[in-house]
Amino acid sequence: MGGFFGISSRRECLSDVFFGTDYHSHLGTRRGGLAAYDRELGLQREIHNISNSPFRTKFEKVFDEMRGTSAIGSISDSDPQPLLIRSKLGTYAIATIGIVNNVGAILDEYFSHTTGHFNAMTSGAINTTELVAALINQKDSFAEGIKFANDVVDGTVSVLILKEGGNLIAARDKLGRLPVLIGKDDDGYAVTFESFAYQKLGYTDERELGPGEIVEISPDGISQLAYPGKKKKICAFLWSYYGFPTATYEGINVEAMRYRNGQIMAKRDLEAGVCDGIDYVSGVPDSGTPHAIGYSNGSHLPFSRPFIKYTPTWPRSFTPARQEERNKVAKMKQIPVHDLIQDKNLLFVDDSIVRGTQLRETVEFLYENGAKSVHMRSACPPIMYGCKYLNFSSSRSPMELIARRVIHELEGDEGVKHIEEYSDGSTERGKNLRRVICEKFNFASLDFQSIRGIIEAIGLPEDELCTYCWTGKE
Repeated sequence: MGGFFGISSRRECLSDVFFGTDYHSHLGTRRGGLAAYDRELGLQREIHNISNSPFRTKFEKVFDEMRGTSAIGSISDSDPQPLLIRSKLGTYAIATIGIVNNVGAILDEYFSHTTGHFNAMTSGAINTTELVAALINQKDSFAEGIKFANDVVDGTVSVLILKEGGNLIAARDKLGRLPVLIGKDDDGYAVTFESFAYQKLGYTDERELGPGEIVEISPDGISQLAYPGKKKKICAFLWSYYGFPTATYEGINVEAMRYRNGQIMAKRDLEAGVCDGIDYVSGVPDSGTPHAIGYSNGSHLPFSRPFIKYTPTWPRSFTPARQEERNKVAKMKQIPVHDLIQDKNLLFVDDSIVRGTQLRETVEFLYENGAKSVHMRSACPPIMYGCKYLNFSSSRSPMELIARRVIHELEGDEGVKHIEEYSDGSTERGKNLRRVICEKFNFASLDFQSIRGIIEAIGLPEDELCTYCWTGKE
C-alpha cells in the first residue's frame, strides 16, 4: 500500500507535512519522501529508505535542508517517491498510490511512438510513479493527463502533484477504491489519505473527492478540473484491516465499523449456540482487537488480552530480511499473561486469515502456555483472490492463500468452480473448508464473517464496495 499527504498554504508548512506524512506510516514500510516548494529555493525533494527505521527518524534534519509554503509527502510500500519531473507541463513533484498491473504493455506502447526512456532499477524494473508521470506528460494539461493515465492503467492510481508555484493537484483513482480527503484551515488546505492526519494538525473536514475527481488546490481555494464519476468501488478491506482506527472514509469511522462487525459475528454465534464454555474473547493484536471488543460486547463474554506484544524495540515483525528471523522476532514479541491463558477456553478474533503462517505460531504459543482450547474467528470472509487493485494481500499464486490451498487439497481444479460455496459456512463445502483449516492450525473451531455481515457493518451499498479479494467479482 502507501499513503500521501500535502499542503498548500500561505505560511511555512513543512513541519505539518512532516507530521501528516508520518501519520501514514502504517500504510507502508519501504520508502518515505518529502517535496516542498519555496519561492527562493524552488522545488526540493528528499527520499529515504524506511525499511528498518521509522519515517520520522530519517527526516528529523529535513528542516535544516528544506522549506516551503507548499509541500507533499509520501509513504510507499514500493518505489521511491515523490519524484521531481520536468516536462512540457512544467516542473513538478508527484506521488502516487495504487498498483499498475500492465507495466509491460504500457512500456511497449510508449516506446513504439517515442524516443523516451526510463531510469531502470534492478532486473529492468521501473518506478511506476515515473511511468504514471510519463503518461500524464503525453497530454496538454494535468487533468487530461491524469484521466488518460487512469484509462490506460490496469489497476489503481491516485495522484498528488506539487506544481512549481505551490499549487497542488489531487486526483482520486477512477473508481474511488482509495480515499482522498481535503481539510481546511485559515491559511490553506491539506490533502490526505487518512482524515485524522490533518485533523490533528488543526484542519477541519472540507470534502472528500469522488471517484476519478481531479482538483487543483491553492491557499485561496479549490478548483475542480474533472467531475467525479458515478461508479464507486471503495475497498472494503480499508475498514476490515489496513485503515487506521481513527480514520473515517465515506463518513464511516474504522473503529466504529469494527465494533459493529464483531457484534454481528457474535450474534450469529449466539444464535448457533457455539459460545458456550468460552472464558474470554480476545483479539489478535493489533487490528483484530476492535473486532474482538465488538464480539465481546455482542456476546456478553468478558474481553481479555492473554498476551501482549512487546513493541518498544521491535515495532515491526517484518524488519529482518530473512523469513526465519522475521518469524523469530514475531514470536519474541508475544509476552503471555499466564493467568488469562492457563486452562482457559479462548476465542480469538483476527482481522483476516491470509496465509496463516504467523497465526499458526500464535496458536502454538497459546497452547504451550496452557490454553485449554483456542477458537478462531476471522473478521472478514475467506480471502480467495490476491488483490489486483491495491498493493496489499497481493500474491504470486492463489496457492499462497490458505483458503485456496485447502480448496485445492479437497477438490483440485474442480474446487475453483465452487468458491462461493466454500466461502459460505452453512454449506457442506464451507464446513469442510473450516474443518480442514481447524485441523491444520489446531483450532477448536473456526468461522469467518460473511459477505453480508461485513457489508452490513460498513453500512455502504454493496455496489459501492470492492470485495474482489473475497468474491472475485469486479
